[in-house]
Amino acid sequence: MTSEKHTVFEKHIVLIDDEVDVVEAMSEMLELEGFSVSSFTDPNMGLKSLNSNSQSVVLCDVRMPKVDGLTLLSSIQHRAPNVPVLLMSGHGDIPMAIEAMKLGAFDFLEKPLNTDELIEKLDLALAQSEQSRPKASQGDEGEVLPIESVVIGQSKAMDTIRKQVLALAHTGVDTIINGETGTGKEVIASALHQFSRRKAKPFVAINCGGMTESIIESELFGHEAGSFTSANKKRIGKIEQANGGTLFLDEIESMPIAVQIKLLRVIQERMIERVGGNELIPVDIVVVAASKADLASLSETGEFRADLFYRLNIASLNLPALRQRKEDIQVLFRHFVIQASQKYKTRPSTIYPEQIQQLCRHEWPGNVRELRNVADRFVLGIVGDGFDLQSPICESTGEDFAFEKQMEQYERNVLTEALIETGGNINEVSSKLNLPRKTLYRKMKKHQLDKDSFKA
Repeated sequence: MTSEKHTVFEKHIVLIDDEVDVVEAMSEMLELEGFSVSSFTDPNMGLKSLNSNSQSVVLCDVRMPKVDGLTLLSSIQHRAPNVPVLLMSGHGDIPMAIEAMKLGAFDFLEKPLNTDELIEKLDLALAQSEQSRPKASQGDEGEVLPIESVVIGQSKAMDTIRKQVLALAHTGVDTIINGETGTGKEVIASALHQFSRRKAKPFVAINCGGMTESIIESELFGHEAGSFTSANKKRIGKIEQANGGTLFLDEIESMPIAVQIKLLRVIQERMIERVGGNELIPVDIVVVAASKADLASLSETGEFRADLFYRLNIASLNLPALRQRKEDIQVLFRHFVIQASQKYKTRPSTIYPEQIQQLCRHEWPGNVRELRNVADRFVLGIVGDGFDLQSPICESTGEDFAFEKQMEQYERNVLTEALIETGGNINEVSSKLNLPRKTLYRKMKKHQLDKDSFKA
């Protein structure tokens, strides 16, 4: 049995199970959740539907009459190595499922399946599949990575930023990026380079914070051998390294005034002179500067060169703080969890709705950088300094939170009473409360209510 709806879908699942009833029920449920499903009762037919370019996730039973999970996994890995495989196992098949994971399966779920957990793991597997797809090489003009996968977020603010990045990248003008610490200024600077005509040339970044005048001057301009005591040989500076590409100056507000003067000359003339040298060296660069301070105000007080500010400020991008775009927290956190799971070679952790709510209540003073650190600790299962998902959810005295908790308690009480009255009969509860079974199961899971505990 197959469902041939699949053409080009973002969330495509290949479902393999030898039981027709299971396939039909799961296909319907997954399609209601927004997935595109190709279903197969014959594992070999499911295998044949895959190829090296497949952008799918396989969801299959471990034990089937024609083939076992380990054999099927091996075949899928050979035929479509970038396709994640999520296994469904009965209790007796868990050792086989664990062995399959050791051999490269994405994860496994124990039957009977929990819908929330299933959807969560499918989303994680799809995200991993997207990240593991082969990327176009720098010299390949045929395939361009979509900016949505580089500058992540579904808020209107980030949509505006993406449009600005693409427009500025095309022009190749010097740009200032403004934003609080941790808002992702280097990510945006890199995107300006990546989507420009300079993408095949170097992107060179330097943080100007905490450097003395002599050190940052040597870092930027390089030096000739013998120009100072420890200069044993010639050194090429960051500006020269970036020739043909993009120079990113982070925390430019910290750059010493004397170095600012020399940088202004470089920007105006596109020429450099190494420390201790006399030769003028032409450079072809785009300068992207980032600041967490208000450069306009600093230029008015003389703490930053006004002429340098005006020369750099041909174009500017203002990045919002994470607390100003909380609708992006969920997608960013899932993205970071996938990255952390790959980095630390662990199974992606299940993220529950309550945890997403907890994330959204936090104010994120460290912005996206703080969120990434929380994701790392979440995957590793460790408690660190500051906000942490491993910590108990703190009770808030705020009115909004109190209202939310009261509503949750009311919902739990209604469900509990209905379960008591019906003796845990799900059909009767569904009819009594006018709730679809799927919704009812989700709410019971949320409130940790087990129908068996209400049976007479």
